[in-house]
Amino acid sequence: MAFFLRTSVLTRHLKKSFLQNKRNSGYVVLIPEIGEDSDKNVLLTENGLPEFNDITIEKCIAAISKLSLDYESGVKQIEESCSDCKNAFVEIFQPLEKLDNQLELTWGVAKTLYLGNSSLMPTTSYIQIHQRAYKARSTKFNSVPIYNAAINEKNRLKQLTDEEQRLLDKYILEGKLNGLDIKGVKREKLDNILNLLQKERELFRDKVKMATNIFSSFISDEQLSKELPESLTKVMSINNNASKGPWKITLQPHIFEPFMQYCPERSLRWNTWQAYVQRCSGYGNKDLETSTHVAQIRKYRAEQAKMLGFETYADMSMETKMAGSVENVYKCLDKLLENARPLQDIELESLQGFAKERGFDGKLEHWDIPYWQRKQKWSLYNYDEDKIREYFPLPRVITSLFNLCSTLFKIQIVERSNVHTWHKDVKFYDVYDETSNTPIAGFFLDPYARQNEKIRIYDDAGWHVSIRNKCALTSTDPLSALIFNFQAPSEGQQSLLSFKEVGVLFQRFGHALRNLLTKATYSEVAGLSNVEWDAADVCGQVMTHWLFDPHTIRAISGHYNTEEPLPEEIIHNLQNVRSHMAGYNLCRELYLSRLDLELYSKTTFWRDLVKELWPKYNALPFDKYDSHLLSFTKIFSEEWGAAYYCHLWSKMIAADIYSAFEEARAGDQDVIAIGKRYRESFLAVGGACQPSEIFRRFRGRDPSPQALLNNLGLSNQKKIEE
Repeated sequence: MAFFLRTSVLTRHLKKSFLQNKRNSGYVVLIPEIGEDSDKNVLLTENGLPEFNDITIEKCIAAISKLSLDYESGVKQIEESCSDCKNAFVEIFQPLEKLDNQLELTWGVAKTLYLGNSSLMPTTSYIQIHQRAYKARSTKFNSVPIYNAAINEKNRLKQLTDEEQRLLDKYILEGKLNGLDIKGVKREKLDNILNLLQKERELFRDKVKMATNIFSSFISDEQLSKELPESLTKVMSINNNASKGPWKITLQPHIFEPFMQYCPERSLRWNTWQAYVQRCSGYGNKDLETSTHVAQIRKYRAEQAKMLGFETYADMSMETKMAGSVENVYKCLDKLLENARPLQDIELESLQGFAKERGFDGKLEHWDIPYWQRKQKWSLYNYDEDKIREYFPLPRVITSLFNLCSTLFKIQIVERSNVHTWHKDVKFYDVYDETSNTPIAGFFLDPYARQNEKIRIYDDAGWHVSIRNKCALTSTDPLSALIFNFQAPSEGQQSLLSFKEVGVLFQRFGHALRNLLTKATYSEVAGLSNVEWDAADVCGQVMTHWLFDPHTIRAISGHYNTEEPLPEEIIHNLQNVRSHMAGYNLCRELYLSRLDLELYSKTTFWRDLVKELWPKYNALPFDKYDSHLLSFTKIFSEEWGAAYYCHLWSKMIAADIYSAFEEARAGDQDVIAIGKRYRESFLAVGGACQPSEIFRRFRGRDPSPQALLNNLGLSNQKKIEE
């Protein structure tokens, strides 16, 4: 489970054929003709970087097939030496590191090409490569001899470094979660449960997809369409022309969400909202009902957890989480709710008054909130994403981001020319440490959207791929790819970013720094590998906090035409925009996080749980037709079952980390010293130490939700005692 973290974001977006291609063994085995060059990695140039401009599907498949066979053969050889092993690190784990090195690199190259130019690496081809590589790499975590050797080594050695301890713990935990302790009939039963669970998850996913696609309605009123932003009417127009209708309303996120924010016609909003929350409920198409699948998924996961020795599936999930226990998560969620819930009442009362002043004479309902929330934000703060875009030309933002990292972490980021890439817009950068004249890491940057080439997911505007981990044994440095879908330059004008897109760039780059600046010895625990799920987004979230520092925002902004700085009023209001209706928004996330954990801790019928929790977190009454849980793909068909809270937990940890920088500034202390300490802890250590321990070393205490509440403007209700 811990290993899956590196691929879960991408995997959940692969097309239906990913799961349909499975066989009894669980994966398609890919064995094409390997060819004469199979004794070397044909995907690399002499400088050790991928030869992207000469990579073909055939080369990728041949390389991954050869490396996968070598990997599985290598694992078998290592297993044979386990019985009389004297030193597991030398005889088992170091050879495994060498096996990982080439397979991971080739897999990372294929993944990068798939995200950066899917016309060169189509989905079906990448699915085959991904499945084959995943099957090969899983062999070491399904190896009983390696599992037992890790246990014996941990018992034998009394003095272990943090990294050695984490490496052994990873193999032991993976073996436990894979059921390597279970034999005979019980093993067959577990395998049967997992197969049935997978089928239910596939059925759930497919039905939600069909229910989402089946709804549509049309707007023919040109006057109404003018109330919508041009970017929305363009994608809604069946003619791909913003000014020419009719315009099609769908439940796809990139249409549904902005439509609910901008549509002035309440009846249209109501109809669209009802369709959205009633997906898979059985109120419409009975064939798309998912309630029975929800029940089965919960049942099979509960049985899986019991067989592996856990009380509930939620308890099992905590094995790969920083929080450590469901009770710790509840404690944090309850503290946040204590402040957010009272403010939600005040916010909705204010919004009701705002709407009434503008002619709305009804009571605000769920389908009204996004529309009036946007209008209130505009009225209060004169906030317009498109207008602000003019102050964030991409070249300036990137230069300022690199300068910030150079100052904080004592690194230099230098562009290298004459590097093979998958598109002319892609650039490569070396990362230098102040103590070395040779690069310590490198990354590709692919910033622009390209129609029919790039994978575009609405809620994942950017991707970070760890192409290669740091490995001291093989003397390989970290290599990453950052892939975005920003507006491309046009007619001599630079690419301009919305403030939200600037946040995405900072978040993904902060995420990448954990891979690029790691100092771990073993690749299995270096960088982002082996980081607990609820700590995985921490470093990315830390970087986004700098966007609310006035000095930073002044440095990265400047009008694309006049270089005029972002007006001080807007800089001041950015914090107000972040905290606008923060109580309402946070309560929504708290509710979903608690609901997810309760579903996998109890056997209570799902609708009864929803009705029980709803009033504790939501001021608006529950709509009797609301069946939002039945299309909650993240916790049923994706990998976030009993883990939805992870995103919120990472935000809490990141806010607390960033507060150390704020405290240093307020106390006239050395912010650079804090940056050095942050680099030496969170960025350098990565998965080689438990994140709770890393946090204590950095802050000198356990984490608190107070900093997150302060950032969201929610700390005035009742301050949390640290």
